[in-house]
Amino acid sequence: MRKKWDEQASLFHILPRNKIARELEAISAILDTQPQILDRVYKDLSGVRLADTGREGMSAEQVLRCAILKQYRNLTYEELAFHLEDSQSFRAFAKMRMGQFPSSSTLQENIKALSVESWEAVHQAILGYAESQGLEKGRTARMDSTVVETNIHPPTDSTLLQDGIRIITRWLAEGKSVLPVPEYSFVDHNRRTKKRGMTILNARKEAIRQKAYRDLLGLAGRVRGYALGAIPVLSGFISDDAQVCLEAYALAEKLERAVRMLEQVISQTERRVFHGEKVPADEKLVSFFECHTDIIVKGSREVEYGHKVFLTGGKTGMVLDCVMERGNPNDTVLFPILIERQERVYGWPPRQVSADGGFASQENLQKAKGMGIKDVAFAKKKGLQVLEMVKSHWVYKQLRNFRAGIEANISRLKRSFGFSCCDWTGWAGFKQYVWSAVVSYNLLVLAQLKLAA
Repeated sequence: MRKKWDEQASLFHILPRNKIARELEAISAILDTQPQILDRVYKDLSGVRLADTGREGMSAEQVLRCAILKQYRNLTYEELAFHLEDSQSFRAFAKMRMGQFPSSSTLQENIKALSVESWEAVHQAILGYAESQGLEKGRTARMDSTVVETNIHPPTDSTLLQDGIRIITRWLAEGKSVLPVPEYSFVDHNRRTKKRGMTILNARKEAIRQKAYRDLLGLAGRVRGYALGAIPVLSGFISDDAQVCLEAYALAEKLERAVRMLEQVISQTERRVFHGEKVPADEKLVSFFECHTDIIVKGSREVEYGHKVFLTGGKTGMVLDCVMERGNPNDTVLFPILIERQERVYGWPPRQVSADGGFASQENLQKAKGMGIKDVAFAKKKGLQVLEMVKSHWVYKQLRNFRAGIEANISRLKRSFGFSCCDWTGWAGFKQYVWSAVVSYNLLVLAQLKLAA
């Protein structure tokens, strides 16, 4: 039977007084003041299967603390499992019982079960704690956006075609392993596909490259045909074993989804390579594995593959809010949303707002002033007058300098909390990952403020 929390005396007082142990002790004390957040975490974990009948498994509190540990030290699940076995400080923070050593797979299954809504609830509880302690009241806010990349290889038309051929061929071969053997046929073209991919990569003449692309597209078309022949066979598969029927039907669904993606890649390759079209970003597929990935271009900088994340920061360095958007929306569109969310969080709009130049527009300035925000400073004026935005040039300079601080916060998130690249799968997994990093970062900021007091 799973528990919400574990009754255990603190061990921090007998541990070495190094910096990490002190930070973990301070974070633990903050979490102890917010027991209500465990109700939502416990509900998320109700669907996680325990290994053996009667085993208690990890409590809701242990799972949440382990998730925070993972992001706080930017660890893999294997590294987290090692430290939970090896480090007294980590075990004390996670409130592990004597002889309890969760494996990496157990940690992954439990931590990934925490929903986006639960992470947001934990975030709100932390903001409430910071406000009650007089540390952060959200009266002065700064805004910026960044890109968190997804874990994909740099996409090219040839590598995407290779991915599609490889994946569909693998699933077709997997379908042949069920009994009785389904009646469809296919040929494994992976070796030839790799050769054409290398030819495209190393070709110096356009004629050679286009010839290799035609051959590769022909192979992709054949594999698509094999899949289209296998899908009705697998979806209508009949067996005495119900589990085998379900597996065959699941394979048919995966093949159907992969065929749709392969058709999109074939189309975008033909348009770009043979017709010279510039395919719009919203019509491109960049990964068979993380198909939710967006193409992000910020100004003249290089192209990034992931999602845009909009952050609102406070004077303490905490992240007050986080918004993730699909596509590549203009910053100006998100500015009203960010300030409205701030008003909902605190019950009032911030008194002063400083934002990156990408958020600047006359409409956004009027919207902010209409909400009662006294000073609104955009890093780039974009035709706006300083005294339209703020009450004096001195205030504008102070707020512009204040906004620059969020660049350092974003840099810290990327360096120390895994904000550079998300290695969790799916759009839901992306949001879970980002929120877990934000929560862990905020807890560390609060802990360091408490230790410095």
